[in-house]
Amino acid sequence: MEVWRARDADVEAIHAARCGDPFAVLGPHLTSEGWVIRVFAPDAVRVRALTRKGELLADLPRRKGDFFEALIPSATERPSYRVEVESVHGTSSYIDSYAFGPALGPLDDYLLREGSHRQLYRRLGAQLTTHEGVDGVLFALWAPNAMRASVVGDFNHWDGRRCQMRKRYDSGLWEIFVPHIGAGTVYKYELTGPDGVLLPLKADPFGFEAELRPSTASVVADSADFVWTDAEYMAKRSEGEPRRKPMAIYEVHLGSWKRGYDGGFLSYDELAHQLIPYVADMGYTAIELMPISEHPLDESWGYQPIGLFAPTRRHGEPAGFARFVDKAHAAGLGVILDWAPAHFPTDEHGLARFDGTALYEHADPRKGFHPDWNTAIYNFGRHEVANFLYCNALYWVDRFHIDGLRVDAVASMLYLDYSRREGEWLPNADGSRENREAIAFLRHANELVYGGFPGAITIAEESTAFPGVSAPTDHGGLGFGFKWNMGWMNDTLEYMSHDPIYRRWSHDKMTFGLLYAFSENFVLPISHDEVVHGKGSMVYKMPGDDWQRFANVRAFYGFMWGHPGKKLLFMGQEFGQTMEWNSAESLPWWLLDHWPHQGVQALIRDLNHIYRETPALYSRDCEPEGFRWIVVNDDQQSVLAFLRRGAQSDPPVAVVCNFTPEPRINYRVGLPYQGHWRELLNSDAAVYGGSNLGNFGGVVAEARPSHGFPCSATLVLPPLATLYLVFTPPGEEQAPA
Repeated sequence: MEVWRARDADVEAIHAARCGDPFAVLGPHLTSEGWVIRVFAPDAVRVRALTRKGELLADLPRRKGDFFEALIPSATERPSYRVEVESVHGTSSYIDSYAFGPALGPLDDYLLREGSHRQLYRRLGAQLTTHEGVDGVLFALWAPNAMRASVVGDFNHWDGRRCQMRKRYDSGLWEIFVPHIGAGTVYKYELTGPDGVLLPLKADPFGFEAELRPSTASVVADSADFVWTDAEYMAKRSEGEPRRKPMAIYEVHLGSWKRGYDGGFLSYDELAHQLIPYVADMGYTAIELMPISEHPLDESWGYQPIGLFAPTRRHGEPAGFARFVDKAHAAGLGVILDWAPAHFPTDEHGLARFDGTALYEHADPRKGFHPDWNTAIYNFGRHEVANFLYCNALYWVDRFHIDGLRVDAVASMLYLDYSRREGEWLPNADGSRENREAIAFLRHANELVYGGFPGAITIAEESTAFPGVSAPTDHGGLGFGFKWNMGWMNDTLEYMSHDPIYRRWSHDKMTFGLLYAFSENFVLPISHDEVVHGKGSMVYKMPGDDWQRFANVRAFYGFMWGHPGKKLLFMGQEFGQTMEWNSAESLPWWLLDHWPHQGVQALIRDLNHIYRETPALYSRDCEPEGFRWIVVNDDQQSVLAFLRRGAQSDPPVAVVCNFTPEPRINYRVGLPYQGHWRELLNSDAAVYGGSNLGNFGGVVAEARPSHGFPCSATLVLPPLATLYLVFTPPGEEQAPA
């Protein structure tokens, strides 16, 4: 046999899709007798090699089966050619993927192995590119233990033999450039495990777009940087400390905030047109979106994602999501994403046993399986896996100008024995329970976000007493900007659920949070988790008749907005939704035809605007100097009062709460300054649906010491209500409202 011919074993391996390096066999190769072209063309009757201009280079005789090869005696340099295939279906031609050299380089290999490739999302996945002068798509993935990897799709008849990928042995990366396909191409990866067993088709871990469920393929997306118009917003975002800025977050599940007339999902553009103006009018500073990464099961609400890099197709294409963020920024609103790096579902097209081994997850279920959610846990100690997750966080902040990441289920990441019984977990060598690999991962992820994107924030959903969650990493902390205050939420909602006659016995539930309020940078969350799964809506957590239920809700919101800590409220609770949240349908917007719901909505709107315009209510949220108790121990009357302060020049605000339906007349509270204190807010005002009992727009404090303050005033405390009183310096008094 001529020496230029491929070995029989290689021809058999190509047919069986088990060739270790298909690029060493297929495509153009220089031999001692000249250049040879080898093509694998299933169903072909005739194969020819043409120049790029369409001139005949050579007929390629059939070597065996679907393998064709020919020597090109006239070629003095590497031939540039097209393949023309005649079959029973007609004639087609294409540029051969095996005619191209590698697109990835040794730096990609090195940085991935090291776990420090910060822009891996610009290298892996399906990248629209021009390679060696030809337009097409570079497919690249990490599957180090696979015996073979192929990209399959309509463009190659889903035949894993046609586009067998080149393996980069230094890193376990695979790559292939497929010419003349573009955005919208549907694809998956076909892999053979290390045992030679063909695996289920896999979606792309770095897929930037996905099919709409129940379909599960990845889609080639135009991942070029979006043309943004938010330069002014981004510049302003980078100014000042986030913990000293107002933060009132509207938490949203995009699939159920509002539905179309046909009951279907709104597109990102429709949401931008309807949701953004609503949130801006309500006075919020940011929208927090429950996870929008592609996920197979609606009922998971996105917390079990498959496509971490793909905005869910339920609402449109990635560019539509970018437009949504851009319009939010134009309205002065930040966009925070819920991010779920703790675990992933085991659907066969996802990451579970991706290359036939426990690649992304721990092999031992005592570390790699989550018993609560029947999901797999990432192997945070593996550099490549941590790099995958780092890059996902950076991808959203970089590509989509996301302003913050709220990291889900942090508590489950911090402890090896989280939700496990004795014998179901593996302790560290010294017997300790902290998950040191996950802790190191979280610290570095926070360092990357804060170090690379000024003004961006991270927020931890963390429910334990783990120290220093929002402390800087160089001070031994986890490096988050903020932490959800789950203890405050549980205590205060328990208190509010009691009949007012019994609240005196639980008074400490409302005051205990101030013992640790400044140990972290806290967000006060009334999230989706509090209004689902039998917990009832905010209105129906409250005791009493309907009037009292709504009055309780208004009093609680007033207390919450006055309390130290940033604010978060789940959609629907801002207008007093009475039924639990149902993710399968729209919010009951028809409730706003009724007065009590209009009143709650008006209160939240005013609270947000007052909060944003009053530095004493936000600028020292995370510092004890911003808070002082006035009345802390009046458990018999269920009254609380405290002072909020900002800078020395900011007028202080007194917050006074009466959590009984009994009005309190001539109730004296201490105040720091003599003079006029304007009634900035009264949750019992008629405009909010209350009884309209109050203080005629303000009170005058006299030089009579009380509660440790040099001055005091007597107030009328309306039933089940919260008052805000702001000091008005002499000469700035306003007429009563």
